[in-house]
Amino acid sequence: MLKESLVSIEQCAKEDILRILENARKFEENPNRCLLKGKVAATLFFEPSTRTRLSFETAVNRLDGRIIGFSDAATTSSSKGETLKDTILMVSNYADIIIMRHHLEGAARYASEVTDIPIINAGDGANQHPTQTLLDMYSIQKTQGTLENLTITMVGDLKYGRTVHSLLVGMSHFNPKFYFIAPDEQKMPDEQKRFCSLHNIEYQETSVFSEEIINQSDILYMTRIQRERFTDLVEYERVKNIYILHNRMLENSRPNLRVLHPLPRVKEIAYDVDDNPKAYYIQQARNGLFTREAIICDVLGIEVQ
Repeated sequence: MLKESLVSIEQCAKEDILRILENARKFEENPNRCLLKGKVAATLFFEPSTRTRLSFETAVNRLDGRIIGFSDAATTSSSKGETLKDTILMVSNYADIIIMRHHLEGAARYASEVTDIPIINAGDGANQHPTQTLLDMYSIQKTQGTLENLTITMVGDLKYGRTVHSLLVGMSHFNPKFYFIAPDEQKMPDEQKRFCSLHNIEYQETSVFSEEIINQSDILYMTRIQRERFTDLVEYERVKNIYILHNRMLENSRPNLRVLHPLPRVKEIAYDVDDNPKAYYIQQARNGLFTREAIICDVLGIEVQ
């Protein structure tokens, strides 16, 4: 077990990933267990969230734990100038585990260094989103029957998209092939491409969202262009609707293809895709509950039977 903070998917070895996914499967079979009885979880969301926060809070509730925290930093003492360190130390007096989302890259790792209780990173800026990665990998494993030797096409905001950065690292243990599709302004950063080269991961990048690439894919991972990450709104307006997946584009895709999206979507997946059996993003969000139950137990050293 991790028995420590989860701040980056990079700290998870292959066996850690497979153990957490197997425990997620057990929680899907039976999500209601009294494994957190007497435990208090603090959810500190300095940045807006719907699915991540609600799935974590549902996970704690289904495990019979208690929840404290906030979903709007404006209602906390940080709005008065309290430092992140003081907030973390204060909350550590009350909770057994802290689940935190923050707009600053590295905030979760910093929090883990100033407290003795486990920190789970629920997203830090454009950096990492390890719990999203694990639920994505659970979704991939469920739909493909394996994590090995898959072709994954990532579309949209690959520059600021912390979900695609984390997924690339998580899948690196399983011999993937990637297509990176993004406008020049949102291309996959050099750091991630160097990671691929270092780990002998095959990838191709293009700015063209073509059915030819879709038809070679096992997983089509769509992302939204994130307005909140832009300092130049003119640049955002230029690229915000550049890629839109329509149902007709899936007509000749592989039978096993599944469309994933970390959500929320804006316009990058047309509503006519929703009824296609290859659309999996709603089930993907549901898988977050089971995966996050498994992650909470793992960092607390609780065995799942």
